[in-house]
Order: sequence, then C-alpha cells, then structure tokens
Amino acid sequence: MIRSKDPAVRSLLIERAAHLLAARQPVTLRSVVAGTEVSTMAVYTYFGGMDGLWRAMRQEGFTRLAARLETVALSADPVRDLAALGAAYLANAMAAPDLYRVMFDAAFELEDAAAADETLHRLVSCVERAKAAGRFRDDVDPVELSTQSWAIGHGLASLVVTGPLPDQVLGYGVPMLTALFTGAGDSPDRCRASVERGFSSLPGRAPSG
Repeated sequence: MIRSKDPAVRSLLIERAAHLLAARQPVTLRSVVAGTEVSTMAVYTYFGGMDGLWRAMRQEGFTRLAARLETVALSADPVRDLAALGAAYLANAMAAPDLYRVMFDAAFELEDAAAADETLHRLVSCVERAKAAGRFRDDVDPVELSTQSWAIGHGLASLVVTGPLPDQVLGYGVPMLTALFTGAGDSPDRCRASVERGFSSLPGRAPSG
C-alpha cells in the first residue's frame, strides 16, 4: 500500500532548511535531516531533491507574504491601504529574513508562480480603487504603479535584511511612497496623511522626513 505524504514532514524540512540559513550553515541533504526522525530520502520523496526543496522554500516565502497581506484590513481610503500593504511587506521581510532572501533567488523556479503573482495583484486592486476614487489620474497604469511601489518596499527591505542599515530606515518608505503617489495625481498633504496611517503599524518608522 502506498502511504500518503505527511504535510507536517514537508513543513518540517522547509523550516529546518530555513533554520540552517539563519544559522549560516550549509544546506545539504544530511544537514536538513540532522536531528529529525526522517531520512535523507524524505527530501526526494517530498521535493524530488535539493532543487525542489529550494523551490519549496521560495514558495513558502511568498505563501507567508500572502498570509501577511491578508491581515491588512481594507478601509475607505485606498491610498492608506496601499501604504498598509507596503508596511505589511516590510514586516514580513523582517519576520522571516532568510526566507525573504530565498524568495528572490531566480536560480530556482517557483512551485506556483500564479500564487506568487497574487501578492502583486492585491496592490493593483488598491491602485484601481484609488483611480476610481479620483486620488490617482486616469492615465496611471495600475500594474506599473504597483510595481514601482513594490520596488520601493523591496529596496528598503533588502538594505535592512541583507545590508548594514538599521530597522529605522524602513520609515523612509513614508516619504518615498508619498512622492510616488503624489506623482500619480494625489494631493501632497492628503497623500502624506494616508501613507502615515498605512505605515502606523510598522515598528521603527522613524526617520520618515
């Protein structure tokens, strides 16, 4: 009889690999299963080998990002919501920095690229709402503006997670997003207030000037 795969084992191996990354230790067949009750064969059973494990780790990073974005309650202010999604993106990177690094390792394909794309689509939806509300100009491309917003978040997160800059630098997202959204047609004062509210849940916001 063929035994069904245990999702707990799959999760265990992903978490173990992430732990090794956090400890700056080599991620190998033997190191992944060391200290567990599974054999190296489990990596092949659940992932088809180490490449599959890396793909699963990338996917897990996007899965956690999607879950974090889902916690953002939408409001009547779409610009505030855009900023809140950006703050959630930064918080996710800080909560799981090693998985965040793996997320953008293009050497390995994602298990489900469409699911990862949904994280960007949440931003696109907010941009469309902002256009409908008259906050952004009619000629603004929702995908383009969402990508620019994501690039700001990714740049800040990368500098803090993989670089020498302190967490407080994340607060620069406020003036950067304000400038981006003002350029898309929003009024400066109203935009700044909306972005400030969206970032209010992010620890270490200063400096934001």
